[in-house]
Amino acid sequence: MRAIVAVVGGIIRFCVRHAWLMVTIGALSMAASVNYAAHHFAMNTDINKLISPDLPWRKREVLLDRIFPKFDLIAVVVEAPTPELVNQATSTLMQRLTRQHELFRSITEPGGGEFFRQNALLFQSPEQLKPMLEGLAGAEPIIDAATSDPSLRGLTQMVSFALMSAQGGHVTLNDFERPFAAAADTLERLHAGDHVSFSWHNLVAGRPPRPDELRHVIVIRPVLDYQALEPGRAATDAIRQAAAALKLDSTHQATVRLTGPVPMADEEFGTIKENAALNGALTVLVVLFILWRALGSGRTILAVFISLAVGLALTAAVGLKLVGALNLISVYFAVLFVGLGVDFGIQFSVRYRAERHRVGDLRESLLEAGRRVAGPLTLAACATAAGFLSFVPTDYRGLSELGLIAGLGMLIAFATSVTLLPALLVIFKPPDEPQALGYPVLAPVDRFLDRRRIPILTVTLLAVVAGLPLLYWLRFDFNPINLRSQKTESIATYLELRNDPNSDANAIEVVTPSLQAADADAEKLRAVPEVARVTTLSSFIPQGQKQKLPIIQQAARQLEPALGPPEGTIPPSDSENVAALNATAQSLNRAAGNAQGPGAAAAKRLAGDLTLLARSDQAARTAAAAAFLPPLKTAVNDLRDLLHAHEVTLANITTDLRDQWAAPDGRARVEVAPKGDPNDNEVLRNFARAVLAVEPNAAAGPISILESSQTIISAFIHAGAYALLSITFLLWITLRRFGDVLLTLIPLLVAGVVTLELCVLLDFPLNYANIIALPLLLGVGVAFKIYYIMAWREGQTNLLQSVLTRAVMFSAATTATAFGSLWFSSHPGTSSMGKLLALSLVCTLAAAALFQPILMGKPREQADRTSI
Repeated sequence: MRAIVAVVGGIIRFCVRHAWLMVTIGALSMAASVNYAAHHFAMNTDINKLISPDLPWRKREVLLDRIFPKFDLIAVVVEAPTPELVNQATSTLMQRLTRQHELFRSITEPGGGEFFRQNALLFQSPEQLKPMLEGLAGAEPIIDAATSDPSLRGLTQMVSFALMSAQGGHVTLNDFERPFAAAADTLERLHAGDHVSFSWHNLVAGRPPRPDELRHVIVIRPVLDYQALEPGRAATDAIRQAAAALKLDSTHQATVRLTGPVPMADEEFGTIKENAALNGALTVLVVLFILWRALGSGRTILAVFISLAVGLALTAAVGLKLVGALNLISVYFAVLFVGLGVDFGIQFSVRYRAERHRVGDLRESLLEAGRRVAGPLTLAACATAAGFLSFVPTDYRGLSELGLIAGLGMLIAFATSVTLLPALLVIFKPPDEPQALGYPVLAPVDRFLDRRRIPILTVTLLAVVAGLPLLYWLRFDFNPINLRSQKTESIATYLELRNDPNSDANAIEVVTPSLQAADADAEKLRAVPEVARVTTLSSFIPQGQKQKLPIIQQAARQLEPALGPPEGTIPPSDSENVAALNATAQSLNRAAGNAQGPGAAAAKRLAGDLTLLARSDQAARTAAAAAFLPPLKTAVNDLRDLLHAHEVTLANITTDLRDQWAAPDGRARVEVAPKGDPNDNEVLRNFARAVLAVEPNAAAGPISILESSQTIISAFIHAGAYALLSITFLLWITLRRFGDVLLTLIPLLVAGVVTLELCVLLDFPLNYANIIALPLLLGVGVAFKIYYIMAWREGQTNLLQSVLTRAVMFSAATTATAFGSLWFSSHPGTSSMGKLLALSLVCTLAAAALFQPILMGKPREQADRTSI
């Protein structure tokens, strides 16, 4: 330690004597660092690269994404009030986007497209298919009336044919209760001024539409720019602009929302930026106030700020040189540097103020301050750096790079605090210090703690030990979705899709050597209780086609004349439409007569609505035609496509569908969907484990979440062990007493344990973001503990009222402000990090200022004299 004091003291002496030289070197270093950082700044926002690609589960993910891209997708969710409208909106949007090859690598519609338009009927059971198609064949005259005269007049003819069927005794009026009521509902909403569209699909289905029938998903693989903070911004902007230009909201009553990995990541970065400028400005103001209270002189504060700025610029340049591009975690090095690096400047400056009051001369005060803080600052800087550098060998690459940059940053902050800061103070010449520093008001507390040392120590340790069982209930929230704002469009849409049992939001994927192997794996996985659905390319080969195709072909022959395009039909005039409306209203009233059944009631209701429409102006009839006729055209086209179903084999399945499930080299994909509550983390965890037990090569979905959580937790456990070992070794070779090492580490461990116990009591789970607070706890904690152990070894007493505690308190307040500003972030993950940082800082400060002096007792020499 004497050698360290001599070397650091010599450096400070040189800097004090050659102040202008050091300031010039500092200015040149900052200019060069800023220039390098500005020209070489790069940001890699690819979250898939935060964990080492060499891990087995990451290799499976990389293989999956290379063959069947999964992690760079945009899901465009199109929703509309009716199936016809959502079909029209989806088709229109896809046609527009397909032309923008420079922004989109591929555009597909899972569960849609040509294949399903033609072959959807083949996926129904014969028991469902036959009566439905027989009913359509029986309605051939009605369909013909609509297709041969696509107008309001043609629609009234459909009603007339229905009434003729009822009069002929083939059906009853009650059989038409539902279509009459649906038509009346639409007309009444039109009369009320609503923008509404009639659904022929719902009418034929005989039931309300399912949510998935009102929602289509377009999957887009965009061109991404990972050098930008929001890599998919150009693609997502283009999609939104296309939807706006097509006026999908007004023409099809459709909404377009974006979700998927790309929009979710982009909106997460946007959430992080939200209010960042305001929070940063408020943080600077609060830090300035704290430094004013700590340092008392604007010149001293300016010197600390310049020293900090130079150190930050140097750290940024060195970091970019070493890692090439910052990632989403390593970018937090700036917050760490400000929060922790300022500690060294405060420690030196507060000690300088104390010596200035005692000595008076500026240069002598700086030299004496350097002699007193050289040992503690050097040891604290090395220990803090060792704590951060312990994360370098872990597989959590994001934190590994943060540890490298932050660790070197601590050494740089120390270097500027003992070189540039003293030189700046010489040049700025702060005023004299008329008053002694410290907290004499805390003298009674010091005496109380000294008199009650053993009982307080015993109760504290017993309380900490008694709380250890709480750690069994310490939760780690491994679901990254919970770290993102559910107010954003992408997350809200994802959560909605996740609740759809037909969605693949939580699906696990398996890449197999062949389709035969995929089908064999599928059979095994279907037997797993946690699995709801397994899909391969073979799942799109309908069963029982030889039985179903004749039924479809028979219906096609019967309906083909009715489904043909109208031949030279002259559209009716408005007066002809009015006459048809009135005539049909009269027919409905006659058919209903005095009957009281639901069919009669619906007929009378529809008759009244048709009469009202006939009496309205032409604009109202135009709106009615727009509500009924375009959906009818879509429904007829859809029906025409469905009746062209053909035998589906692996040989003739569409290229788009094949590419989604099979690679050109023969490898095939298996998709496994979970059973149970998709919002329950434990359900997803059990699902991932169950699938891995059957298929060890599975990847993505809950497996990625499970494996990444284990990787991250393992990284922190190993890094924590490395940090403790390295810090212990460093303390041992410096302090040379094992007892003094324990007196430094025990308060650090107590602070860590109490922080985790409070997390349980406050029901505050650890997660991917806030777990970063734990290495910060090591960094801040070990520095504070070293300051106190070194002061104790020098024989200082009454530590609570000492200048050291003043420096520690203001250093902690500055650090808390820098870190605590994260608490107010709009991003839940960043906010949780700020909360845990604040909690851990309170615990480590209490452990350093209150618990450690009690644990150490009287300085060793005083204790020896007392015993004599």
